[in-house]
Amino acid sequence: MRWFFLVLAIAMVATIYAIGPRGEKFSDPPFELFPDMDHQYKLRPQEPSEFFADGQAAQKPVSGTVPLGYSLPHAGNDGNTGSDLEYSSGDGYASTGQFGDNYGEGYPKEVELTPALVKRGQERYQVFCTPCHGDSGNGQGIVSKYWAIPPTANMLDARVSAMPEGQIFSTITHGKGLMGPYNGVIPVKDRWAIVSYVKSLQAASGN
Repeated sequence: MRWFFLVLAIAMVATIYAIGPRGEKFSDPPFELFPDMDHQYKLRPQEPSEFFADGQAAQKPVSGTVPLGYSLPHAGNDGNTGSDLEYSSGDGYASTGQFGDNYGEGYPKEVELTPALVKRGQERYQVFCTPCHGDSGNGQGIVSKYWAIPPTANMLDARVSAMPEGQIFSTITHGKGLMGPYNGVIPVKDRWAIVSYVKSLQAASGN
């Protein structure tokens, strides 16, 4: 029983020490049991910093950077640099993959299906899609080896192979399930390029 009271006394003293007296001012910093990110390793714009040569926390952007969504010819869109092939949010087939409420088949007139487009699609697919969908599109990407998530879509499955081009484009644009939207990071023409490469993978698999 005495051990119980001893532990209880220690717990009470620790609690009082952690909470501390209220309404009194102290010159020493208070003990913070849960700091809740009050003290962060960041610099405010007007604060000095010894890290940079000019001693200022505020630094100019790296030369050549542009804000996300800024209208600038995108690599791979040579000859087709209009906004309808960039980050357009229009309602045409090139921007939505749909005709009204229906997914369209084939590619919009602004996108010419060429070996160069498929090659570009392969490059973009490897950057954005392989972590989950795998190199071959079978849904066995590196993510499946480490995270306990629902199975990623097998792009070679007959169900997915039956999807029209517009539906695959729309999925890339808006995401589906745990897959987030890519309309903010992949230009429109590159999304169509990825569609063309996915279709080539399906054709090569016999689907």
